[in-house]
Amino acid sequence: MNQYLIIGNGVAGTNAAENIRKNDKEGNITLVTDEASPFYYRVRLNEYISGELSEPALQARKLQWYQDMNIDLRLDSRIIRIDPARQIAETGKGDSFGFDKLLIATGSNSFVPPITGSEKAGVFSIRNIKDAKKITAYVNGIREVVIIGGGLLGLETGNALRKQGKAVTVVEFFPRLLPRQLDAKGAERLLSIMEGMGFTFRLGAKTQEIAGETAVKAVRLDGGETLPTGMVIVSAGVRPDMSLAKAIGVECDKGVKVNEHMMTSMANVYAAGDVAEFRGVPYGIWPAAMEQGKIAGANMAGGDVVYNGTTMANTLKVVGIDLASAGEIDADGKLESRVSATDTTYKKIVFDSNRIIGCIMLGDTTGFNKVIKAISENKDVSAIKDRFLTEGYDLDSL
Repeated sequence: MNQYLIIGNGVAGTNAAENIRKNDKEGNITLVTDEASPFYYRVRLNEYISGELSEPALQARKLQWYQDMNIDLRLDSRIIRIDPARQIAETGKGDSFGFDKLLIATGSNSFVPPITGSEKAGVFSIRNIKDAKKITAYVNGIREVVIIGGGLLGLETGNALRKQGKAVTVVEFFPRLLPRQLDAKGAERLLSIMEGMGFTFRLGAKTQEIAGETAVKAVRLDGGETLPTGMVIVSAGVRPDMSLAKAIGVECDKGVKVNEHMMTSMANVYAAGDVAEFRGVPYGIWPAAMEQGKIAGANMAGGDVVYNGTTMANTLKVVGIDLASAGEIDADGKLESRVSATDTTYKKIVFDSNRIIGCIMLGDTTGFNKVIKAISENKDVSAIKDRFLTEGYDLDSL
């Protein structure tokens, strides 16, 4: 009977466990996580902070699901040591788990830049429900909040606090918001919408210092401006958590390197999700983590499923505004494109030789799935290219 050990219960780890069970009805599956909750929707943490969503409602999988799937879920447990030769992993609590197949799905950690004063009380990052609970416990009585970095979770957290009556200022080093998802014009449109909601922005700005004796009182920017605040949330991106992989000698670069079967450089050790790097790409998006988890689980259970990469596509809600982007967004405006814009929407389709290679849809994501299909199938869309943003044609008819 095979022993499967999965480290991490995010979308990759959970989908891997589910697919192992589909392919191996008898094997022992142990899923270990340092989280206190079963798999939950990380992108909805803002709704938890705003009070719109309870912790149970945040959960994507209830405890009963793990019992029904015969998956041994170990919450509040951190793996601190792995002995690949003996095929044993140990937790900080002193528990040990044997394995025949191991999946590293440790995800990523918030990146906190070396900002003077970042250790002060009132400075937070936002990555998991523990962070959300700390923020909600601290925010009472605070009027101004500064978000350092224009990352998605930071903007969403800022919106949750805005709904509670806080004055929110976003300090972003880049000259535009969400540079991975939006070009300059799309970011301008989002900025205008968010300013209308009450947000304040400092773009192209660098934080010099988080000021205050023991607790944050202000944020000082290069150039001398001081922003009074009682809370700072750092949203400057994430980094793959490769600590366990590196400790056992698995090959790593930008992430834990995996092949098309999601196997690492070490036999019987797999990786998936935000921690994984495939053909030089650490995807860091939900669809890729889901697909990688499924494939890793199937192959751990004896399958032969191949991963060919995932189209870089995101479907998000940014402060309640629908945003979808995929492929090459042509941020520098060097490629052929078609653009349609209103006061509340922005759409851009990017072409290369009459084939769609990327798109941005802000405020209205109608037709996004058709675009993804056209990108993945490399379809020639010359016949309908000029009508794309104005008429509801069907790509399937091509």
